[in-house]
Amino acid sequence: MQLSDLIIEKIRRDGPISFQSYMEMALYAPELGYYTSSKETIGPQGDYYTSAVLTPVFGTLIGRQLEEMWHITGKQPFTIVEYGAGTGALCQSILNHLQHSAPVFYQQLHYAIIEKKPFMQEKQDCPTDKVSWHQCIKDIGQFSGCVLSNELIDNFSVHQVVMQKELMEVFVDFDNGFREVLMPADFALKDYLQQLGVTLPDAFRTEINLQAVSWMEEIACWLKRGFLLTIDYGYPSAELYHAYRRNGTLLCYRQHKVNDNPYQHIGEQDITAHVNFSALAYWGLKNDLECCGFTSQGYFLRSLGLLDILRATERDEDPGKIRHLHNLLMDIGSKLQVLIQRKGVPIAQLSGLRLAGAAHLV
Repeated sequence: MQLSDLIIEKIRRDGPISFQSYMEMALYAPELGYYTSSKETIGPQGDYYTSAVLTPVFGTLIGRQLEEMWHITGKQPFTIVEYGAGTGALCQSILNHLQHSAPVFYQQLHYAIIEKKPFMQEKQDCPTDKVSWHQCIKDIGQFSGCVLSNELIDNFSVHQVVMQKELMEVFVDFDNGFREVLMPADFALKDYLQQLGVTLPDAFRTEINLQAVSWMEEIACWLKRGFLLTIDYGYPSAELYHAYRRNGTLLCYRQHKVNDNPYQHIGEQDITAHVNFSALAYWGLKNDLECCGFTSQGYFLRSLGLLDILRATERDEDPGKIRHLHNLLMDIGSKLQVLIQRKGVPIAQLSGLRLAGAAHLV
């Protein structure tokens, strides 16, 4: 049975479903969803690239920041927890860098990957003496170290809302094709905006990511001491809810092309929505995760030495490597944002935040 048939069957049985439920099925339905099928999603044969796949330099620079975090936490046993490691490229490049450049840290660290898809574990060619795989963070137990997510939260399934006389939620119905219907939003969606102090103008459409709130609360529960490093597409509230974003940020990716129609190629295209970094900071603070800083990926990587690596690469005259490094700095680097939060560690100026620019979460 096709995934679209399963969704249609559910709608006919239960009535219109929330867009969040639709997106959840499209991305994560067992064996048929975009992220649960064996489809190649990353790289030239997939639908998009990530920074870690473009060049191992990305992992090298992340490794430098992790080493500094280890120093700040007292040079004690340190666990790196990566959510959704994809091909395993980031894990490999981080460990390769640390093994050669920070052998003492390397001896004290353990790398835990949270990966629900068995077929993805098989693709993640990481050293088993340092890496373990888990279904959820609870399986790891309490730990000290750093939780790392790279382009993860923008793939959480989101609620879509539209402001009319009251806040309305987008539901999905089927009548000779998928169609959207609006129903009054429930308390959780209204409370989300109220807690962030956000008032939407009339006819404004946007996304609300309640799963990100739950994710933040879960991490705070199991991270005993250390940091949370989040890299993703998104904005603070002031930018996310600006008038020129009145149609929301939902986008779909298929074969390296972008569209805004989530009701086609069901299970065969990625569906994303930009992250509200103000919400991550707000609910993080409510759960003892204090904000260290917020910046663009370009500034973050520059602060950790990307320009020096770029200059050395330009001397080698390798056009491919130069192009990928420029991409990290300028193209992807300007679109992705970096948020670092801390728990149970002293305030310290992290090197990756030295050139934080003018980005603010208020």
